[in-house]
Amino acid sequence: VQLQASGGGLVQAGGSLRLSCVASGSIFSIYAMGWYRQSPGKQRELVATIARGGIINYADSVKGRFTISRDNAKNTAYLQMNSLKPEDTAVYYCNAVIRATTRIEDYWGQGTQVTVSS
Repeated sequence: VQLQASGGGLVQAGGSLRLSCVASGSIFSIYAMGWYRQSPGKQRELVATIARGGIINYADSVKGRFTISRDNAKNTAYLQMNSLKPEDTAVYYCNAVIRATTRIEDYWGQGTQVTVSS
């Protein structure tokens, strides 16, 4: 099983980016999917998660600006980021809880850099 994240880049403050995360491989079922981020010198932190049934959780710092969604048919999660701020600059990692064959495991993508200039 692999998670492939894409969509990062350089954007000015106030701009928007859309991240995508595609899960591939021998997947039986995907439970929660989510996005985390890590800035230099800081711990990785939760940005947003979405359960298979659609229950969503956001970090307070992104509420009202970011929107997480998923397409279960495509094994894909998205993160629409609007009104970006310089403090949103980080490497963004996608995460998914996946049942592949007989075990349920936690998987991480490779990370995609988001840089917001002031």
